Amino acid sequence: MTGPWPSVAPAAAAPRASERRKPAPSGDALRAGLTPAQVMTLEALEIFQWKLAFVRRPLFQAPIPVLFDRDHTRHVVIQEDGTLDESQTLVLRA
Repeated sequence: MTGPWPSVAPAAAAPRASERRKPAPSGDALRAGLTPAQVMTLEALEIFQWKLAFVRRPLFQAPIPVLFDRDHTRHVVIQEDGTLDESQTLVLRA
């Protein structure tokens, strides 16, 4: 609409900053907070070339370390007491 007032163009949307992901945490940062039993099991699995991928840290619960085999075809979870959970109940994003 035109009128006696100055025309104001709609403000252009501010350019969005590109998404930046945090760098992957170091191995020491991932191990921080694990129980001694979890660390012992983790070290035993690393001998067989399993890699610690990430650690889920649910509120008010023990951390849940997730490891993948060298082919990234299988994953395991180390329970709080150091036992392995090989059931595929953990939902992973692709």
